Amino acid sequence: MEGVHHVPDEGAAILASNHLSYADWLFMPLSLPRRVTFVAKAEYFTGTGVKGTLQRWFFTGAGQVPIDRSSGSAAAGAISTGLRILANGELFGIYPEGTRSPDGRLYKGKTGVARMVLEAKVPLIPVAVIGTDEVAPPGKIFGRMAHPHVRFGQPMDFSRYEGMEDDRFILRSITDEIMYELMLLSGQEYVDVYASSLKDRVTQRAKGIGEGAAALASTAAHKLVPGSEGRAAGEHAEMSTVPSEDVETATS
Repeated sequence: MEGVHHVPDEGAAILASNHLSYADWLFMPLSLPRRVTFVAKAEYFTGTGVKGTLQRWFFTGAGQVPIDRSSGSAAAGAISTGLRILANGELFGIYPEGTRSPDGRLYKGKTGVARMVLEAKVPLIPVAVIGTDEVAPPGKIFGRMAHPHVRFGQPMDFSRYEGMEDDRFILRSITDEIMYELMLLSGQEYVDVYASSLKDRVTQRAKGIGEGAAALASTAAHKLVPGSEGRAAGEHAEMSTVPSEDVETATS
């Protein structure tokens, strides 16, 4: 680990980190003597049975607080929760990207972190986690043996923008400045699109491919049935109208 001395021994601060793996929230707090609180999915706290009880115990003990991300006010709820934690003089951890990186690159940050730092009037420490996607890769249960690294940057002061938390251009400027620091700390390639939007586009493309494959299989099956050639030809023509997306565009 590097730069732990940049995190204050007492008092409130925001720790803004890149997000490579579901294990990020575990490795970063382990580097510090102070507790770091994150918001987590409400489902982790509402489960039933033995599994639900263990999840609730584990996430509560690890410093997580629930936030319902399915509601329209999820972002506002996360900011409100963060401000309450900071008002108590605690450390609050946040992932400006809003979701895990799908491919190891650093994606555009959402402006909630900027609004929070202006309203709370506390320092922000950029944090880069490196190698956690090897230990716990996205979409996989197990990874490979690796030594994750955590790097804390110098505190960032945005007091020059005090009172401008309702200016969306200022919020974007602050967020981009934070993401630039994260890029320098992590060494990741930066992509100026939201990771969540890329995931949505990939999902839609996969769905389109699945529908096209199903139509193709149906056409092949009809060809094996006597008298079904006309229906198969019609279905094949319908299948050819399924739109395709440019892969390069989706991953740029």
